[in-house]
Amino acid sequence: MQDYYKFVNEPLPYSYKAMEPYIDIQTMYLHHDKHLQAYVDNLNKTLEDFTFLHNFTLEQLLNNLESIPEEIRTSVKNNAGGVFNHRFYFNCLANPSLGGPCEKLEEAINREFGSYENFKQRFTQEALSVFGSGYAWLVVNQKGDLQIIQTANQETPLAKHFSPILVIDVWEHAYYLKHFNRRDAYIKDWFQVVNWDFVKEQYQGCPRRKLEMK
Repeated sequence: MQDYYKFVNEPLPYSYKAMEPYIDIQTMYLHHDKHLQAYVDNLNKTLEDFTFLHNFTLEQLLNNLESIPEEIRTSVKNNAGGVFNHRFYFNCLANPSLGGPCEKLEEAINREFGSYENFKQRFTQEALSVFGSGYAWLVVNQKGDLQIIQTANQETPLAKHFSPILVIDVWEHAYYLKHFNRRDAYIKDWFQVVNWDFVKEQYQGCPRRKLEMK
């Protein structure tokens, strides 16, 4: 994946219909090929004349927003955030969703939330309570503990120095064609297609967890 200018919208690692019947084919197509593509195009257009930023990776742009020229800072934040968030979301999907949290992650979930079922309830509540457009995330905080957070619009957990490991997109375009205004039904279906292998990789890669996971 090319992670610097010009950014590209890589194909999905599965077909548009792969998440049926939980996420419909038309939503997957529009979400990836239209919504994500627009963020990629707008980010490239924003960076076009700022050649000193062309070697910045997506995460470097988002982690150094204070160094971005003021006239493009908001656009970089919104569009780089849109690319990062959507890439992460699509990678968090797999159908069938094999297994569940890996042993170490399940232990951490039990330690933080009491049980996996309690985690699901807490995560569902957080996703339901996102006002307007945004995301709900499971992240590893600076202490190395699990935490559920929200981000609005295209803000990312990186701005708060969190390491994301799981995300659900609750912008209406992520679910409205199939679930209409039933965000709760979408969240229930989304739990059927969580890519726990990807989540495990993110958890293992968190700086504060690497030693523990060896």
